[in-house]
Amino acid sequence: MLTAALASTSFAAFAQDVLIRNATVHTAGAQGTLKNADVLVRNGVVQSVGNGIAAPAGATVVDANGRPLTPAFFGGITEIGVEEVSGEASTVDAAVTLTDQPMRPEFDVTLAYNPASVVIPVTRVEGIGFTLLAASTGGSFIAGQGGVVRLDGSADPVGPRALFVRLGAGASDLSGKSRAAQWMLLDQMVAEARGRVPVDSPHALLTPAGRATLARYLAGNGRIVVQVNRAADIRQLLRWAQRENVRIAIAGGAEAWKLAPQLAQAKVPVFVDALADLPADFDQIGATLENAARLDAAGVGVSFSQAGDASHNARKIRQLAGNAVANGLPWEDGLAGLTRVPAEAFGVGDRVGTIAPGKLADLVLWSGDPLDVVNTAEQVWLGGRAIPMRSRQTELRDRYLQQAGPLPRAYSK
Repeated sequence: MLTAALASTSFAAFAQDVLIRNATVHTAGAQGTLKNADVLVRNGVVQSVGNGIAAPAGATVVDANGRPLTPAFFGGITEIGVEEVSGEASTVDAAVTLTDQPMRPEFDVTLAYNPASVVIPVTRVEGIGFTLLAASTGGSFIAGQGGVVRLDGSADPVGPRALFVRLGAGASDLSGKSRAAQWMLLDQMVAEARGRVPVDSPHALLTPAGRATLARYLAGNGRIVVQVNRAADIRQLLRWAQRENVRIAIAGGAEAWKLAPQLAQAKVPVFVDALADLPADFDQIGATLENAARLDAAGVGVSFSQAGDASHNARKIRQLAGNAVANGLPWEDGLAGLTRVPAEAFGVGDRVGTIAPGKLADLVLWSGDPLDVVNTAEQVWLGGRAIPMRSRQTELRDRYLQQAGPLPRAYSK
């Protein structure tokens, strides 16, 4: 169930009734794609979807002229709102590094989220309405907690939490330079969280708060998102998840296609980097551009996330989806990977991710096919409110494209 914080919006009082007419409505849900259809928005939610809907008195009417209308997109697994300038350490708050007791699953990066971050409008005007805010690896391969965030600018936009874990060669420096030790340490932490190790044990890895936090995820209250690529490690992860009866999702998964039937049977969603096609390291020797298509064909829920600088390049998430479609993923499933699949995976599918009556009116009107990067978002609505289609980037562009006046451009407003 979506939390009250995420369901609400500071813009609710300003949301107007809107009728979007004559659109190609990609619902990303049970109704599929509707040609020449209308969508009526009232009080910030979708009231009806169909043909020939009458405009209520005072409603704003938008004629789409056949252009695509989609749910607002998922921006991937990012640090939007906790990373302002990646090269300036004082503006980055996504990880914790503690030497005395490094395993701190209770660390919650959402407490540092800044709804006034200039990165948010830059992302939002590209048609992105929500993201999974991640805790990144600091001093432990158990990174901590993040959560689903709507990019509506409200003070309390955070929804269900997720726990972030990194496995494989990329985290071996945090586990005694051994990926095998990651399982040893993880099993001990599970034993502590399940009460099989005394709290006052001198060998304990977790604080009491850490035990309580991990216990919630072991009880199925939230996803554990695991950054992992190698097929052998994914196989071990599936065995561990089945043994401990936990809900996991995979981020990266360069070799996940090798275990597609097992992932489908376990109902594990995979957030792939659909541009990964070269063995960047020995955990990705089997990387292929057909990863998403092969997973999807086996029945795996496929979504997308970028491997590098995902916060400042969230707009490229469309390129990932389009690239996956170019390599065999059905177009509708590519759209679902940007909308319905991540919403359902992280517990917010009852409110966002599809266009249907009762869902929040988080919508985007596009100039053309949204998986083709030559097209752009023409208007974004979040909670029924038309978002200003400007950002720090567009303001700088407009400022320095002006004709020079009596003073240099630097003095222009």
